[in-house]
Amino acid sequence: MPRYLLFFKPYGVLTQFTDESGAGRPTLKDYIDVPGVYAAGRLDSDSEGLLLLTDDGALQHRLTDPRYGHPRTYWAQVEGVPTPDAVKQLESGVIILGARTRPAKARLLTEEPGLPPRTPPIRFRKSIPTAWLELTLTEGRNRQVRRMTAAVGLPTLRLVRVAIGDIRLHGLQPGDWRPLTPAELQSLKSARTPPRG
Repeated sequence: MPRYLLFFKPYGVLTQFTDESGAGRPTLKDYIDVPGVYAAGRLDSDSEGLLLLTDDGALQHRLTDPRYGHPRTYWAQVEGVPTPDAVKQLESGVIILGARTRPAKARLLTEEPGLPPRTPPIRFRKSIPTAWLELTLTEGRNRQVRRMTAAVGLPTLRLVRVAIGDIRLHGLQPGDWRPLTPAELQSLKSARTPPRG
């Protein structure tokens, strides 16, 4: 039977089972002892949050193929306070690496989200305030959230993926994993959209 896991990836962990550089960095192998599963998508080592792992190749392909618009939701702690104009720019699309990003959902969170502390903590600068943005994207370009916030003058200090589609990170601590529930799996499979054009 195929396996489907939800993992709260901690900061600094590679989204693979071996560190091919030989530098001894932490990998999924340090947390997950289920044979044959692989990450469906990537999450940079300096990002945290929800990672799906599976041995279902067809679902893995659909989740990672850019032609399918699976929404991914992130909480980004940024340096500075976003203006309404900056939020609108993020929603309508910004130019990164010479191409405009797809329209996204963006909003300023009115209070700090209830996340576990990051290890190591971010570096605060007393003279510069920080704020939290929620961004929902339907594409997964390399370091996209960080590049988007930088494009509107708001460098990202901490980045946590909190949802893929309707599947949310609730109830896990960094380093924890659990199987998807039948309802979560059904939601993920029913959300498969046909390729565009």
